[in-house]
Parts: sequence; C-alpha cells; structure tokens
Amino acid sequence: MPLSRRQDLLRALPYARRYARALCGSQSNGDLLVAESLRELMAVDDPSMPPRLRLYQWISRHHAQNSGETVTHQGGMPPVARKLLLLTSLEELPVADAARVLSLAPDQAATMLEEAHTRLRSCAQTSVLIIEDEPIIAMDIEELVRQCGHTIAGVASSEAEAVRLARETHPGLILADINLGDGGDGMSAVASILQQQDIPVIFVTAYPERLLTGDTIEPAFVITKPFEPLTLAVSTYQAVSGGVSLN
Repeated sequence: MPLSRRQDLLRALPYARRYARALCGSQSNGDLLVAESLRELMAVDDPSMPPRLRLYQWISRHHAQNSGETVTHQGGMPPVARKLLLLTSLEELPVADAARVLSLAPDQAATMLEEAHTRLRSCAQTSVLIIEDEPIIAMDIEELVRQCGHTIAGVASSEAEAVRLARETHPGLILADINLGDGGDGMSAVASILQQQDIPVIFVTAYPERLLTGDTIEPAFVITKPFEPLTLAVSTYQAVSGGVSLN
C-alpha cells in the first residue's frame, strides 16, 4: 500500500475507533475490531474507495461476522439500520458514502434511514443525568435531551454533585462533559458512579480524538461538542439498547 494511503488510514483511526466502540458497546471489543480491520487493510491496496470509508466498511463487515447480525435484531432495530444511523450522525457521512460502506443502493439506504429516524423517538426512552459545569450549555443539553423524548434525572456541575444525584435518582443514562472546570473531572465522576451502579455513559467533548487513542481505558461512546439532536438521539439509543461500559 502506498505511503499516502497508509497515512490516510492512520489519520482515520480515531474516528474508526469511535464508530467501532459505539457499534460494539465497549472500548475493548471496538478497538479489537479496528485492529483486525486495519491489519487486513494494510496488506492490500484498493484505491476504489477512500481509506476512511474502506476502514468503516471492513469494521462493519467484521462486526456482522462476529455478531451473527443476519439473525439478530437488538433493541428492535435491524443492525444495518443502526450502522447507517451511526455512520450518518455520529461519523457525519453523507448518505451516499454510508451506503457505499454498507454495500447498499443509495435509495435503499435513504429509505432505511428514514424508517430508522421515525423509530428513534419511540424506543429506548430513559432518564438522563447531565454532568456539565457551564450553565448555558447545560440548559441547551437539557432541551436536546427532552427533544429526544427523554426525561431529566438531574443536572450536576461538579463531581460531588454528580455522584450524589446518581445515587438519589438512579438515571438510565449519564451524559457527561469531560472538563468540569473547578468542579473536577467528568470521567472521575463517572468512574465513582459506576462503582455503585451499572449505567450507560456517553461522554461529550470538543476534542474527541484525545479520547480515541486506544492507549488507555477510554469511553465507549464519545460525541463531539457542539452536537445535533439526531447525534444525541442515535448515541443514546445505541447506548441504552446495546449496553455500554467504560471498557
């Protein structure tokens, strides 16, 4: 494989990890999927598709083979529809590119995506604990969470408040900012909560690539700030219906 394409593949790795982790519901399984796909891709050179799309494609294929998804419909939505949602919302691919990744005709992908969007609001509704230290941003996130059909378990601006609210409200999902300013660290708050309760977690950050290195224990679900309501809806659906942990 030419050096330029190898470099393109390496640049795509953080985004591939985000997609694979969201697909699998865990860092360890997602990163293993990426490593598997990358090894095979490095051994061949196929210039018919950009390296980033090719990596998404191989991850999707390996996931299908490993999970037996041809007969499994987790959470009531076909696995291919879940992948379309993740590729177009979390990874922000155009529908045509997502269709290429999943070997679908563009019109077939568009129809499937439209059906998936209509189902999002009716499934996997839950109560959400928001951990965010900026009041205006917290209010915006509250509104987005409600737009997705969820209820607010509470809003915490510090580690201590987050741990207390989680203990009192038993939320169905945690939506946490990484940096809480003087209030501490979002990941530390979540780690403390998860010692007592098993709750799906989505981390929000302006710099997702810093949490997608694969070098340490990192989140399974990461969305980029600022985000659209659909991105939150898709990530929440996958986290709540698929199950997720920090590793």
